[in-house]
Amino acid sequence: MAAALGGCATVTRGTTEQITINSEPAGAEAKSSIGHACTATPCTWEMNRKSEFVVSFSKPGYEDTQVPVSTRIAGTGAAGFAGNVLIGGLIGMGVDAATGSTLEHYPSPVMASLVPTRKAGPQRGKRQHATKPAVVESAKPEEEAPQS
Repeated sequence: MAAALGGCATVTRGTTEQITINSEPAGAEAKSSIGHACTATPCTWEMNRKSEFVVSFSKPGYEDTQVPVSTRIAGTGAAGFAGNVLIGGLIGMGVDAATGSTLEHYPSPVMASLVPTRKAGPQRGKRQHATKPAVVESAKPEEEAPQS
């Protein structure tokens, strides 16, 4: 009965998906463009299968990094969608298409390789004071008196 009222993929796969968010090194803050966040990777978010988003990673000492996450038709989602021909009919196909249950996110898991920030060299424009060398007075040899 549920399969007749809902799409096969919607019933078997659901409309959300667990996405693992990770970084190398671990411990980065991650935020999605649609409002999900975690204070330290690795973490897992439950996302609507239809949502495409960008994950922004930040960690002190590393450059900020962004990873776009898209959707595509999953192999099992396509099989569930095709099952509508036998059980769910056009209504099931419409439900699966509307809910995005045939989709999966990629990349999954989401992985970011963080790049260390460059170390700052000597600041330009600032005058550096040279240390004056110590003055060493050498003893002069006494001049010899001319011999007569």
